[in-house]
Amino acid sequence: MRVLLVHPSPLLYSELYLRLEPLGLERVAAAVRAAGHEVRLLDLQVFDHAEYLRELAEWQPRAVGFSLNYLANVPEVIDLAKATRAQRPETFVFIGGHSASFIAAELLDHGAGAIDCVVRGEGEVVAPRVLEAIGAGGLERLPGVVTQRGAGPSPTLLENLDRHLPARDLGRRRHRYFLGVLDPCASAELTRGCPWDCSFCSAWTFYGRSYRKSSPEAAAEDLARIREPNVFLVDDVAFIHAEDGFAIGREVERRNIRKQYYLETRCDVLLKNQDVFAYWRKLGLFYMFLGVEALDAEALKRHRKRVSSDANMEALEVARKLGLAVAINIIADPDWDESRFAAVRDWALTVPEIVHLTVATPYPGTETWLTETRELTSHDYRLFDVQHAVLPTRLPLHRFYEQLVQTQAVLNRKHLGWGAISRYGGPLVRALARGQTNYLKMLWKFSSVYNAERQYGDHARPVKYALRPRRLVAGKPTPAQLYVHQPVSARKASA
Repeated sequence: MRVLLVHPSPLLYSELYLRLEPLGLERVAAAVRAAGHEVRLLDLQVFDHAEYLRELAEWQPRAVGFSLNYLANVPEVIDLAKATRAQRPETFVFIGGHSASFIAAELLDHGAGAIDCVVRGEGEVVAPRVLEAIGAGGLERLPGVVTQRGAGPSPTLLENLDRHLPARDLGRRRHRYFLGVLDPCASAELTRGCPWDCSFCSAWTFYGRSYRKSSPEAAAEDLARIREPNVFLVDDVAFIHAEDGFAIGREVERRNIRKQYYLETRCDVLLKNQDVFAYWRKLGLFYMFLGVEALDAEALKRHRKRVSSDANMEALEVARKLGLAVAINIIADPDWDESRFAAVRDWALTVPEIVHLTVATPYPGTETWLTETRELTSHDYRLFDVQHAVLPTRLPLHRFYEQLVQTQAVLNRKHLGWGAISRYGGPLVRALARGQTNYLKMLWKFSSVYNAERQYGDHARPVKYALRPRRLVAGKPTPAQLYVHQPVSARKASA
């Protein structure tokens, strides 16, 4: 069977900082291909809708699967599903991905018959079974599958992360993927899941708070297959267990794999496992993202980070001593006033790290979606991108965006434009020598992307598809209410 897998267009911040390969979709593609199907992958981050419709007409796939990891892409994916149904009524259309897993029923409602099913949970397990069931009936009985006729049992976790290494050969225009100065940049996965339970995050709720690891041999084999000189390790928290990081590192060293790496981790994990990060620094670790999220104890407690502000600052010192380029995120609450923004700006100017802001957003799949008592000011999917305010702002909304952009501009002043040339000139020259211009092109784009008028104006756009209103819960949500992949205890409670 011919199967076309499609990744939607980039979000706002992807216009500036990064464009990442669709790693999850590549892994699903590997599983579908292993089941005997002919697979193509089209990434709308680097192609356009006209090219999608042309591929649909010329290749005539029997099935089209859309990846939906971000709520802001919902309207685009729904419209593409409807266009697919209009152009090829016989084509089977299904949707999967992180965000799709939390809003399956409403996606089917929006689709108005254009979507045959929504796949919840990890696609490698169930996508081949969905394709096998086309025309045979009983789709709604498959684990994780939701149709207009009903929903199957909870989705099944992939037992072995080594089983389906990404089908990177299906990617086209791979030179368009980059992450800051790492240009070009591939992605790789060493572990999956997160054992922590931050209230603003949906990674742990998606995986049922499970945590799985690739074998050192398979992880190194995957890295060895990557042709790009730079790799983003997409793990939610890198090197939770130092021994695993060392084991993979030894395989990387044995195979003489030479890359530059970007990874994400927690401050307390860095403090606990400094040796393994120092070891990976020698292997090529260049960039690190540290999940700081807040500068004060009260906000850290609200986010349930389970780490102190002192530990966060200590971790920044450790990263500096390792010689790493470090990026951190601060969550801006819509309740912030001008003095709070000013305090963050002042702090950001005193540290060498790249300081980025996201806006606190109750997001389906997060605990705050069920417990945040402030009323949503918008149900427009497109605004749920952590760059827009969907909760009431203390400041007038336009003024809030002015303050947000002014604070983000500290990053622009220090790390973009001419400032980046002096700081990251070496990697930039190497990228240009390879014919890579992604990073160079974004250095002076800050004002066109982060713009108070643009972000404020987005609230006035006509809303074609609206997110279903929340149902708040009293007290702490149960695992059955939160998890996509539910542990045995949660399944029993649900029953």
